[in-house]
Amino acid sequence: MVKKIGITLGDPSGISPEILVKSYDKLPKAIYIVYGSKKAIEKAEKLVGKKIPFKEILFPLEAYDEGFYLINMHDKDYQLGKPSEETGKASIAYLAAATNDILKHQLNAIVTLPISKEYTMKAGFKFAGHTDYLAYKSKVFDYIMMLACDELKVALMTTHIPIKEVPSKITYTGIRLKVKLLVKEMESKFGIKNPKIAVLGLNPHAGDGGNIGNEEVEIIQPAVDSLKKEGINVYGVLSADTAFNRRKEFDVYLAMYHDQGLIPLKLLCFKKAVNITLGLPFVRTSPDHGTGFDIAGKNLADPSSFIEAVKLAHRLAKEDVQLPFSNN
Repeated sequence: MVKKIGITLGDPSGISPEILVKSYDKLPKAIYIVYGSKKAIEKAEKLVGKKIPFKEILFPLEAYDEGFYLINMHDKDYQLGKPSEETGKASIAYLAAATNDILKHQLNAIVTLPISKEYTMKAGFKFAGHTDYLAYKSKVFDYIMMLACDELKVALMTTHIPIKEVPSKITYTGIRLKVKLLVKEMESKFGIKNPKIAVLGLNPHAGDGGNIGNEEVEIIQPAVDSLKKEGINVYGVLSADTAFNRRKEFDVYLAMYHDQGLIPLKLLCFKKAVNITLGLPFVRTSPDHGTGFDIAGKNLADPSSFIEAVKLAHRLAKEDVQLPFSNN
């Protein structure tokens, strides 16, 4: 059975339409359903000099052959490089529609192109990003954001919150839950049994025995020790400034906050890294970059990370989608 992959266009005034046009003929064979704006895609086609052979549909069940389909929605005349509350509303509409469809088992996976947190929030979006929204809609409380490439996998204890709020979110129970979820997802999605998980410290030098903060001594190390006693292959607490030099020893890292984990990953493989949300009842991936408003409309966007995100979604997607309408 051909896999059915939903793609949300993200902010139509950014680089996402351009990336989509540049990528479409480099993706694995599947049924691709794009939730987005026909006008925005047509602008990108003129910019790139390439056309996607879309068929317009209203519902995923109308798509039954390999190729590209478009659910055209919230289709105003957006200006490239000029985000607004209106483009924020469009981003939300695309995401909401695809999420509803995958929760109804009408898609095998979704790949989300970048949104602007600033403008989605101005449009009334009450979530820090895709990950929190998808977990809320799925009624999932135990989930984790992970970025991956061939060289490195990094999961995050906390995601898009101010640095000053990070320490209060680091808890004994939380670390235990995240590590156990990583064990489950590394095995079920990537086929890695009893994965080697490296847990990073929060403070410089992993707290230096309590001389540079107490989180490691009071919270992180006790959680790691308790997991080891349960037979989980967990290591730490490791000092973040040297831990990534040992990346060949571990299957995945658990970083305490966003930049701690993602700076080394993006230095190693910025154009190939993929964001995947673990713990959801479906497969969701995305490229590891943002909206690129500064280069929108200049034909400079690199589609590599998006292509990798689609390939990973295609590989991980299970074939449990509803049957399409018959073409007879």
